[in-house]
This record gives sequence, structure tokens and C-alpha cells, in this order.
Amino acid sequence: MEWLYAPLQSVNDILFVATDNLEWWQVVLVLADYSLKIAALGWVPADRRPSSAMAWLLAIFLVPFVGIALFFLMGSPYVNRRRHRIQNRANEQLRELGQDEPDIPDGTELTDELLSLVHLNRELTSLPALDGSLLALHPNYEQSIAAMTRAVDEAKIYVNVEIYIMAWDSTTAPFFEALGRAVDRGVPVRLLYDHVGSMKYPGHRKLGKRFTKLGIRWHLMLPLQPLRWRFRRPDLRNHRKLLVVDGRKAFVGSQNMIDSSYLKKSNLKAGRHWVDVMAEVTGPIVNTINSVFAVDWYTESNEELGLLAPTKFKQQLSDNAQDTGREIMQVIPSGPGFTTEPNLRLFTSIAHHSKQKLQLISPYFIPDESLLEAITTACYRGVTVELYVSEKADQFLVGRAQASYYRELLKAGVEIYLYPAPAVLHAKFMIADAEVAVMGSSNMDMRSFGLNYEISLMTGEGELMVQLKELAESYREKCKKLTLKQWRERPWYSRYVDNVARLTSSLQ
Repeated sequence: MEWLYAPLQSVNDILFVATDNLEWWQVVLVLADYSLKIAALGWVPADRRPSSAMAWLLAIFLVPFVGIALFFLMGSPYVNRRRHRIQNRANEQLRELGQDEPDIPDGTELTDELLSLVHLNRELTSLPALDGSLLALHPNYEQSIAAMTRAVDEAKIYVNVEIYIMAWDSTTAPFFEALGRAVDRGVPVRLLYDHVGSMKYPGHRKLGKRFTKLGIRWHLMLPLQPLRWRFRRPDLRNHRKLLVVDGRKAFVGSQNMIDSSYLKKSNLKAGRHWVDVMAEVTGPIVNTINSVFAVDWYTESNEELGLLAPTKFKQQLSDNAQDTGREIMQVIPSGPGFTTEPNLRLFTSIAHHSKQKLQLISPYFIPDESLLEAITTACYRGVTVELYVSEKADQFLVGRAQASYYRELLKAGVEIYLYPAPAVLHAKFMIADAEVAVMGSSNMDMRSFGLNYEISLMTGEGELMVQLKELAESYREKCKKLTLKQWRERPWYSRYVDNVARLTSSLQ
């Protein structure tokens, strides 16, 4: 140990003494470790939220080589160049063909608050607000699938279906069989489902073959097939759920095409089932829902459906005009192709606009700083804020990360309602002052804001708003209200696990 006390004359002496007893590979390893960390300090925070940057830096500093490998694999929300180029081109086409269309239909009167939200969405996604009618709101899982099955059986021109998770089981078989009957009638059926999202459920390996046998034209969304040179970030998902029939009727919402138990033995044993909602709409708004499908179909198949052509767009608006109920609606697509995070900005803006009552329904509630501040600020302004979540989340880490926000929310005055287990409240919508509502596939968490492709539907006063309010009230009657006193009485180890999970919230 005498070398520790030897007089050092220069930097070279320091390096020589420090490395005298180390093997050459150990020196290389130490230098590589520090080089990675120093580089990460100036590289990771670029164009990233501070919370996300800190989470990634923590991972890199604690487990350097593993952390940097994960960052390269999953650290950027941006998709590959081709997908990004397609989304940018689609946005430009939508701007061009809709440049003569006003933000809202002629003759429509909106409040200043709602009009500003329409302007925001138009700027971020290029899509205007259009007229539409709610045909039905479907909060019952099996009845929702039955309604979609009936719609497919009525198809005469085409069927476009895009749903995140698909599995052929006793609950969903009638829907898939209806698709086959449509093909037999000469109706083209196009189908998209997420590769990674569906692969963990029974029968996924044979699902494509069954579709092919029926004559359905289908593609995987965001396929992860490295052996076929189809590789991408494994954590990106296309989370959208939509069905379009003949360009005249569409379904959007939170429900996947799988049994409500998600076919897991543990769920069946515990009686766990998912609670969802789908909106069935008609009118010109169906055209923009179909445009979202058209972009995703082209991305996966390289086939242009022509739905973004100006003549086709104008014709479909005209064809659907007779079906309008003069209920204002606007489609908001979001995902890695949109660098401005349209869904997050919309949720945050609605919270800031709220004056009397704000209701939030989301199975996964992990807000970023801007949304958290908007919600708590609304409470401090005297707004009644209600948050509806599941009593027990279906994902451990996500549930714990979500729970880490409850204390802050409760202290601000947010009323938290727990939908009783074993049910999983999977519906996703937001209502402010009976003036604006938004529903769709988007959760209120980091994954839906930046990593998932989502579709949301915003509306003002009208039947959709009325029925969403009634649905929220029905949830409230079933829920247990969580109090700050109850939350403070949790054991210390639960709080510890929640806080550890919170560190991962920016990466989920």
C-alpha cells in the first residue's frame, strides 16, 4: 500500500500509480465505463423531459453497459425513418386536401374554450372537427362485439378493422365469422392487429392462417421479425381500436377483440374481467377515422387506399352529410410519428380549461409533470376532480407506479374512486364541465403519450357527451372512494415499492 502515499510529480505519475496493479483489460473497462457515463450526460437529455432523462441516466449509471444497451434499444420514442416519413407525408396530404375545410363545420357555434381545443388538435394532427352522430355507446363487453358483428354483416362495400389485440376464442368467433361471410359476399375485408400485443395469447401462431383461409387481407402492425429483417424497437405498439364499415359507420374506443378474461387461467380463476366502452358513430367523422386506418394500412402493406385523395375525401364528406346529427366531433391520432404528443397536450389543455368538474377514467394513470400539475392546479382553483381507476391493476409495476401518485393527488383534493376487483376498469375517457369529452384508446400514461399509436375522439355537447356522463356516474356507484387517511395507513414497505416503481414511470 506504500504507493498510496508516494509523492506524485505529474499526471503521468498518477496514471502510472493508479494502473500499476491493474491488467490492461481492466483499464480499458474502467475507461469505457467512465466514457459512456460522461457521454450519456450530454447526450441522453437532448429533446427529452428531465424526468425521462434522469430515469435513463440512473439506469446507465447503475448498470452502465446494460443501461446503455437498453437505451439504444428503447430509449428513443421515434420510429424508423420510413414510418416517420409516411406519417409526415400523410399529415401534409391531410393539410392540403382539408385546407378549404374550416376548423369546424359552417354554422356550428362553439364556446371559446372548445374552439381553442379544436384549433389545437387541427394544428397538431391536421384533422378538422366534423359533424357526426352517436348511434350507440356500448359499455357492455359482449354486446359491443355483437354490435360490431351486426355492422359487418350489413357491409356492402368494404370492412376495415384495426385492433391492438386479437384472439380467436368463443367470445370473438362470431365477429371473425362475420368477416368471413362478408368476404363470401364479395366485400373486401382488411384487417390489422399488433404483432407483439397479440403474440402472448392462445392461438396467435395460427391466427393469420385462419384469416387467410377466410379470404381476409391482413397484416401485422409493427412486426418484430428479425429473421425476416423486420426489426424495430420492441416496446412500440399500435394500440388503436377501430372498425369502419362502408365509410358510413365506425366504432372507436378501448376494447380489444379478445374474451374479457384475456384467456388467462389466473384471470378465469379469480373472475378477473375487463370493463370497456366503444362508441358507434356515423356521419362525416367516419371519413377521418377511415383516414387513420388508411395511413396504418399503407405503412404495413405499401398499398394506398386512395382515401387521402382530395376527390375521394370531398365525395365521402358529401356522401355522409345526410347522416349527420350536427354533433361536433374531432379525431385525434397520436403516436411516435407525431413528435408533438397530441393526446398529452389535449388532456392537459382540457384540465386547464375545466371550471366546475373534471372526470378522468383511465386504467393506467401515470401522468407526466405537465398533466399532473394541470390536474392538481384545477383542484386548487376549486374544480371538482374525480379519478376512476381499478382497485387492483392487472400489471404489477404499472399499478405500483400509478399508486405512487395517489398521495399527491389526494392532498390536492382529487377524489379517487377505485373500481372494485376482480374487474379491471379499462375504459378511457375524460369529461370537463359537460362541455367537452374525449374517449378512445389512449391511457393517461407515458406509454400512450409517446410510445403507442393511439386514436381519440373529442366531442362537445351532444348525445355522446350525455351518455359518457351517465357511464361515469354508473362507475361511481360501483366504486370505493379512497381517502388520504386510508392511504397514509399503508405499511412502509408498500410505500417503498411504490416509490421504486415510480422511478420507472418515465420509461414505461
